Amino acid sequence: MILQDFQVCDRDLTDDTLAEYLKAPAIAVDTETMGLLPQRDRLCLVQLCNPEGQVTAIRIARGQTTAPNLKTLMEATHALKVFHFARFDIATLKHNLDIVVQPIFCTKIASKLARTYTNRHGLKEVVLELEKVELDKSSQSSDWGNATNLSEAQLSYAANDVRYLLNIQQKLTTMLQREERWQIAQECFQILPTIVTLDLLQFKDLFEH
Repeated sequence: MILQDFQVCDRDLTDDTLAEYLKAPAIAVDTETMGLLPQRDRLCLVQLCNPEGQVTAIRIARGQTTAPNLKTLMEATHALKVFHFARFDIATLKHNLDIVVQPIFCTKIASKLARTYTNRHGLKEVVLELEKVELDKSSQSSDWGNATNLSEAQLSYAANDVRYLLNIQQKLTTMLQREERWQIAQECFQILPTIVTLDLLQFKDLFEH
């Protein structure tokens, strides 16, 4: 299905779409769920965008536990996976579809390390500053579970959540390198899978006294 300027797939990427995304050195990724607890709230949608601006939304069915082509892409080591708040997205992908994402870049972590002149690190604020685009977040808290009947507003919102990620990843990388925080950023990205495993095991206070 084609809606506006992006593609919607059911349950998984098609073979042809997978082949296109596998050509990319970096992929922007986001997820939409029924809530913020992966063990309780199911995954409903996965959005992708490559450097050419090709956006795909994958509708995940209730009870679905695998998406082989998406797994191949998310675990391909040559392609950087760029998220905003990767900690949540990679947790929900692991819990729902047994996908271990690698390698990872989190624009929220990068923003907190680079943009220390502000405490506003939401995607809307980061995109507004770095891309001069104001995102419409009105569909953020909505029913994503009705995957076969998502509104045009919901799908447009979902697409915009990945459309600007690769550009801001490049700009944040430049800032991190300029401020000599690039190495610590990479170390943060590398430990995210361990943090996510602890989250899913519900070790929320492991490092507290």
